[in-house]
Amino acid sequence: MQRFFPALVGLVIVLAVLSSCVFVVRERDAALVFTLGEVRTTITEPGLYFKLPPPFENVVRLDKRLQTIETNDPERIQTAEKKNLLIDSFVKWRISDPRLFYVTFGANDRAAVERLQAQIRDALNASVNRRTVKDVVSNERDIIMKEILTTVEARAKPLGVDVVDVRLRRIDFVPEISESVYRRMEAERKQEANRLRATGFADSERIRAQADRERQELLAKAYAEAQSIKGEGDGKAAGIYAQAYGKNPEFYSLYKSLEGYKSAFSGDKDTLVLSPKSDFFKFWNSADGAKPATP
Repeated sequence: MQRFFPALVGLVIVLAVLSSCVFVVRERDAALVFTLGEVRTTITEPGLYFKLPPPFENVVRLDKRLQTIETNDPERIQTAEKKNLLIDSFVKWRISDPRLFYVTFGANDRAAVERLQAQIRDALNASVNRRTVKDVVSNERDIIMKEILTTVEARAKPLGVDVVDVRLRRIDFVPEISESVYRRMEAERKQEANRLRATGFADSERIRAQADRERQELLAKAYAEAQSIKGEGDGKAAGIYAQAYGKNPEFYSLYKSLEGYKSAFSGDKDTLVLSPKSDFFKFWNSADGAKPATP
């Protein structure tokens, strides 16, 4: 047993040395291989790798996954109108250059987060300070986020950081100006509503006037056509009457007189004051309408 003990110790030492020469890089990590304190190799692909045992070579791993920076408390930022807004934002970022990131921050992600938060705060101030409350809240919100992303991305790239996205989650008014802002917004909405009502009333009056004009034109045209048709009918009727009168004048005269009697004596109490010898009663004295002989 004593004869194999030194061999066993040597085997353990060899295994320990070999294990220190092998390291694994996971998919979520990037590895920096240091040779005597200087970065020799940057590894971003996952797999099994070999190195010299410490202290000749050491490995530092960095998390290359997409990370999020969220503000714990909303930033108080002033607009161009000298009104304060409370803005809550978040940022998506990841390590793009492990070597440069380590040179800038070491293996301390917290230092990188603090640097990015400061840059975001500066970019947010620069974008909001030159805009009104209305622009920040609604009109140019997307433009502000793009400006912040462009600015922070350019500043973070030399640090080995890739800023993927910047979002403004919530924008609130500070309590001391909320009421005045709401009242101004209410007044603007009322003014817009009154303008729309006035425009609608003017449009309705114009439509009514146009409809009335078209109605009068249609009635006038219809009346003219009716009068024309009536005139044509009266002319044809007169021609028929004249033709009938020409065939038998005596009968036509009798027929017209009977129609006159019918119209004159249609009521129970109708009274006419006429001479019995007038032409109106000529058929009462004679069937042929001849006047009675004078005695």
